Amino acid sequence: MTTEIKTFDALTKEELYNILQLRSEVFVVEQDCVYQDIDGLDQKGIHVLGTKNKELIAYTRILNPGDYFDKAGIGRVVVRKDQRQFGYGKKIMEATIKYIETDLKQTTMALSAQVYLRKFYNELGFQEQGATYLEDGIPHVKMIRTGNQ
Repeated sequence: MTTEIKTFDALTKEELYNILQLRSEVFVVEQDCVYQDIDGLDQKGIHVLGTKNKELIAYTRILNPGDYFDKAGIGRVVVRKDQRQFGYGKKIMEATIKYIETDLKQTTMALSAQVYLRKFYNELGFQEQGATYLEDGIPHVKMIRTGNQ
């Protein structure tokens, strides 16, 4: 998998379509969750695209401090179902973390994790903060990563 990082304005129409298609495929259809994915934050976000054989298979969205969390935020972390066994989730998160630390010069970052993925994010240096809560009917927990891990 290769990763590419782009602002919203740098995305092609096809890339944006593929991002929205992948997010819908996983978050709406696979997880059977009706929610407002088009949330007005994509235009502010930095988009991390993971491709394999010219197909989008993994993705994350980075938000600047203050756009969602008071710290740099990571969201919409997704890997296509048939590609999850290859470690691409870890690879795209590592590229995301590196961009936040190197380009945004932020060492603290936050995300809202689906509870069943806590161990995955713990292994990347994130720690739970506060109690679990429902987000779009799915249990989540806020997680923070501080300093260079």
